[in-house]
Amino acid sequence: MAFNLDPVYLLNFALCIVILALGAYAYRRKKSFIPLLIGVAFGLFAVSHLMTLLAMAKTLETPLIVIRALAYLTVIFALYKYSVQTQTNRN
Repeated sequence: MAFNLDPVYLLNFALCIVILALGAYAYRRKKSFIPLLIGVAFGLFAVSHLMTLLAMAKTLETPLIVIRALAYLTVIFALYKYSVQTQTNRN
């Protein structure tokens, strides 16, 4: 198996794993799904970066697009839930 140890993808992968862990930690502490959703989204980004690091990006281009789109949609949903929650708390 070939590896593509591009430092940008390696750093992105590591940071995505850290954000995933922090999202899970924040969920356990605060019982809020929003940090968990953001963590899951970055976990999906981590999967896409890992696939690139493992030189699988070209052969799995369509699944990568789907994974990244799901990650972005998860962040959008989390931000929407946060904005609705914030508006509800103001009223």
